[in-house]
Order: sequence, then structure tokens, then C-alpha cells
Amino acid sequence: MNEHPATLLRCVVERITYQNPENGYSVLKVKVKGYSDLVTLVGSLLEVPVGSVLLCRGEWKVDKRYGSQFVAATWEETMPATVYGIEKYLGSGLVKGIGPRFARAIVQRFGTETIDIIETDIERLYEVPNIGRKRVAKIRESWEKQKDIKNVMLFLQGYGVSTAYAAKIYREYGKESIEKVRENPYRLADDIWGIGFKTADGIAGKMGYEKEDPRRCRSGILYTLGQLSDEGHVYAEEEQLVKTAGELLEAGEAPIREVLTQMIQAEDLILDGEAIYLPPFYHAECGTARRLRDLAVPTGRSLFDTPFDPSTLTAETGIAYDEIQVAAIRQAVTSKVMVLTGGPGTGKTTTTQGIIAALQKAGLRVLLAAPTGRAAKRMSEATGMEAKTIHRLLEYNPQDGYKRNDENPLEGDALIVDECSMIDILLMNNLLKAVPVGMRLVFVGDIDQLPSVGAGNVLRDIIDSRHIPVVRLVRIFRQAQKSRIVMNAHTINQGRFPDTSNGRDTDFFFMREDDPERAAETIVRLVKERLPRAYRESPDRIQVLTPMQRGVVGAANLNLLLQQALNPSGPSLNRGGYTYRQGDRVMQQRNNYDKDVFNGDLGYIREVDTEERMLTVDFDGKKVEYDVTELDELTLAYATTIHKAQGSEYPIVVMPVLMTHFVMLQRNLIYTGITRAKKICVLLGAAKALAYAVRNVSVLKRNTRLKERLNPSAALPADNPGI
Repeated sequence: MNEHPATLLRCVVERITYQNPENGYSVLKVKVKGYSDLVTLVGSLLEVPVGSVLLCRGEWKVDKRYGSQFVAATWEETMPATVYGIEKYLGSGLVKGIGPRFARAIVQRFGTETIDIIETDIERLYEVPNIGRKRVAKIRESWEKQKDIKNVMLFLQGYGVSTAYAAKIYREYGKESIEKVRENPYRLADDIWGIGFKTADGIAGKMGYEKEDPRRCRSGILYTLGQLSDEGHVYAEEEQLVKTAGELLEAGEAPIREVLTQMIQAEDLILDGEAIYLPPFYHAECGTARRLRDLAVPTGRSLFDTPFDPSTLTAETGIAYDEIQVAAIRQAVTSKVMVLTGGPGTGKTTTTQGIIAALQKAGLRVLLAAPTGRAAKRMSEATGMEAKTIHRLLEYNPQDGYKRNDENPLEGDALIVDECSMIDILLMNNLLKAVPVGMRLVFVGDIDQLPSVGAGNVLRDIIDSRHIPVVRLVRIFRQAQKSRIVMNAHTINQGRFPDTSNGRDTDFFFMREDDPERAAETIVRLVKERLPRAYRESPDRIQVLTPMQRGVVGAANLNLLLQQALNPSGPSLNRGGYTYRQGDRVMQQRNNYDKDVFNGDLGYIREVDTEERMLTVDFDGKKVEYDVTELDELTLAYATTIHKAQGSEYPIVVMPVLMTHFVMLQRNLIYTGITRAKKICVLLGAAKALAYAVRNVSVLKRNTRLKERLNPSAALPADNPGI
């Protein structure tokens, strides 16, 4: 092949072998005139759809492992000229109403004139058998839209933007897309999910923006603060922000400080002492502290005319409570706000039931809520009462935001919120806005779990402030003591190496395997064969949890291996190098309020429409449709990171723990992973890695001031930060 050293290659994309969504590096198989076999095309060709006709400039190279390849330096998309190319193009899903079947039928009828006929005389499509009015109307609408998108694409391609991003930009800005991008490409990073600062910066660079352009500095500062909030920080210290933004922008300190000062003056950022906040986080932190202080003010009124006797509850609930549980129930009827915390097997659920019974006995209307759908469902099952997600409780919709707020508060007398370690500062603020001053509030959660995925460390800060009464359940009940999952979770939490002796009757296993490749193979065998056979459980009920996204035993690679093993064939759509197949277990990766699905929601792909390039995901009975351009919101979820599994429980958990993960090996991570397992937990990996994780308590400190805002004297080190 390399005897034709061409620099210009015209080709049709047949299939996508590999794509790296971060840097755009792609490996495509393309059909080239004069070559009997498919040609391998490599280069930065992110999101080029199958069926595209590309004109690539580059050179032929021979790779030692992969043989002859064409390495594209630049590329542009052109309209197909051959019958084959037109069929591929129309069948790729770019035009709604035309899938592979109709593409074939249309091209059979019109040949190379197809594009012209759709463009100038679309009524002739009725000549194609079985093509109805609805479909032609759909094709006409989609083609017009496609033309607009094409113009946007052609404009953006000049700046190295992929077709899929162009479609997203068009969806956001419509016909104004070109104008808005010209005006300020950096707004893409703010407005469009999936386009980060680096993509926007690449466009701006090609447009001739200087490194120290104020618009670039501004966007870099906002991006840096956004990255820090993704790591859990509510604010950035000034020096930390200037240094991190400087490294990102490769710009001098002076222009960054100048733009920073302007942004603070314009109140685009808020400076509080040495802390710099994005306004939503500042207002959320101050608002949360203020409302908690207001709610916690005692009313001086007891719920009961006589001192409360918890033993009366035992007769009603049939549950005997120990002294700490009794103290918790008594606290709930005497305090306006309280926290109930404890690990697995310590009776959090039982105590919560007792609190509900006591509040109802006093004639109070009790509301129940949790951060995620799964946690709310578990709470409902445990209490026999309706529990809502916080978003549903607050009647959230994308158009109006939270309907329940300080002007339209919740109706009820008491609110119990479970899995509070998952609640970030923004959500907590919105929740508290809707809690009227007279309402009692009980926070329930395990403080030793990982903090929230979003910014803040709310439950920890509330406990450490010593401003809100806290009851910590520490006794492990006799029944729970039989579970090695429970006992090992507590052992790890105390900084000791767990019992890994295995045995026939245990629910906790440790399989020694140092080699990541072999560990990955063993995980696939465990999920596909060994565990379903041993415990008569479907693979659907087995969840692989891993400390990291990347690497051989990271979530991304394990998902590909498990998909191949458990669901290798069937109707599918491709996006970004991933295949989404009917029957796949998937997870939502961002809050999408329009679709009413949230980051971490688990579902199954029930339908794949290859004609319309759509698929339908079932999230616990709720059917949600995704267009092919929206598939980057989903990820395969046969394996997921432990962070993403917060608030969920699974019958069987398999978890690799290897030194390749050492940057993430922390005590609270392993503890959180183990406590997700209800029935069986299998750890697989190196004893050294597990010992390292158990010892490692150096959790990244999050920049937050909620504790100090709740109680200024709590800024001093707490005597016992764990309580």
C-alpha cells in the first residue's frame, strides 16, 4: 500500500475502530477507490460519523504492530459523489427519517442524483416504495436543519471542531451559532456540556486569540474554578487559583491577576478574605449556614406534654431499642435539627423507623427524602412510607427550577433525609430554602463514606461544627456481627487489616492476584460464570466497583471486557469509539433535568433504533430516549467507579484492589465500596494494596467554610473530629 505515497486521500468512513474522546485521536477503517481492502486512517478525527466522505491530507506510514496506515494531518468532510458514498452518508443517521434501509431504497431509485433531488425536488421521494407522507416531511425538516448544521460544521471544521460538537453547538445556538462562536469561542466551554476549555481554546487559537487575551484569561479562570469544584472544593485560595490558571493558560501572572480583579469588581467572582468563590457556591454556603442556624433555634415547646418515654414505641413497632438508639429518638423529639450517623449493622434504619414512629405519635406529618432514586427507593422499602428524591420533593423542573423554595415551602412538620453524605453544597442550599422555620429536620448518613461527588463536605462540616446535635451509632447488632462484610467494613474503618481467611460460609472473599491483566480476566469469569453459578444470581445483580476509571482494571476497560462477555451482539449504536447495545447496563453521567435523569442513575438499554439513530433506556421503569449525539451522556455500567456507586446497594459486589490504583487507594474509598454489597463482597488483588488503602487516611482536604460559618469557634481544631 505504501508504494502509492499520496498526500491527498479521499475516502468513505466504514467503521470506527478506536476513539479517544479526550484528545480526539481516532483509528478509522475507510474505503478508498483503487484499494480492495479497507485502509486504516489515523489522526485527530473525533466524532466523524460512519458514512462521512473525507478529504484527508497527510502521509502513509508503516506501523510495526499495525502495518500500513494513512496519518491525516488535516481533513475536511465533503458531500459524497458515488452511489455507495451517498447510501452510506444518508444511512448514517445524520438525516432523521432515513436509516440504512430507506437509504438503500432511495439511492436505488435516484443513484448519483439523490442529493440534488432531496435538495431541490423532495416530492419525488414519493417514487420510492413504502415511503409515507410523515417520513418525507421528517426528511424535509431534517434536511433543512442539516443544511444549517452543515454551514455551522463547515465553519467550525476550519477551526478543528468535530461534527458531533458542531451538532451540539447548533442545538444550543441555532442559526446564531457562527455569530456567537466568532464573537467569543470561550462561551462554548460555559454553555455546552462536553466542550471544555481546551476545545474552546483550540478554536480561539486558530482564530488568532493571543495567550494573554482578557477573554482567554477569564475563561481559563472560570475553567480552573470549575475543575476545582469538580474535585470537591467550594472555593479556591487566591494563590492556588492564580498558580493553577497560570499553568493551564501558560500565561504570565500579571494579566491573570488583572482579569481576576476585574471579575471580582464586576461580581462575576466573590472574594471573601483569601477565598475566591464562583457566586452560586458562595451564596449556597452562606445560605446553608444561615438556614441551619435559623432552623436549629429551639422553640421552647416540647412535642409531648410529659417527658417522652421511648419504651412506648417498642409496643407499637415491635422493636427493642438500645440506649444509643433511645437517645437518638429522644434527640429527634427535642431538637429542631439533628444528625444521625453510623456504619453498617449499627441500626440506622431501625432508629430512623423509631424516630418516624415518635414524630407521628406526636401528631407530626413526616416527609422522607434521599439524594438519588435508588436511595429513595431503599428508604421507601425500609419504612413502608413514600420517600422522594430531593429533586422530586422540591418539584424541580428545568424551566422553572425548584418550585419549592422560601416563597413556597414544603408542607409538613418534619423531614428526614437519608444518605446525607452524598449531598453537595448547592443541593443542600436548595433543600434548606424549602424547609420552613417550624419544620423539624433529621439528617441520616454514614460520615465515614466518601464525600459528595459535587462540591462541599456538607455532612462532615455540620458534624464538625458542633452546632447541631449529633448521635453516632457505634454498637454493631448481634445479627450484623455474623456478616463479615459488616465486620470487615468496621475493621477497615478503624485502620486494621480485614479478615481475609475466606471459607464456605462467609459473605466476604479476598482473592490474591497481583497482575492487572489476569485480575481483569478473573473478574470477567467471576461475573459471567462463577458467582451466578455459586449463588444462583443473574449477572445483572453483580456489580463491579473499581477505584479508577482508567487502567487495565479501571472501569472503562472492564466495561468493554464485560460487554463482550455478557452482551456481545444485537442492535447497537456507536459513539466516541464505544458501542451501546440493546441489553447493555448503562449509567447517566450528568444531571439532565430535561430528561429527568441524574448523574449516577443506572438503567438498561431496552430498544435500539438503527434507522432513527435513537435508543431507549429504562431507568427503574422510566423510559428515556437518547439521540446518537447525546450518547456521551451515557457510559457502560457493568463496572463503575466506587464514587459513582454512592447511595446504591447491590446483591453482589466484585472489587479490584491493586497497586496500579495507588493514587486512589484510601480508607474511605474501600470502606464505601465494601458497604455497597448486601449479600456477597469479593475483593480481588494484592494484600499490599489493601493494606496501603487501610492505612491511607490522607483524604484530599476540600476547601469549604461551612463549619466556620455555622460556628466560628469551630475553626479551632475539634477535640474529636470523628464525633
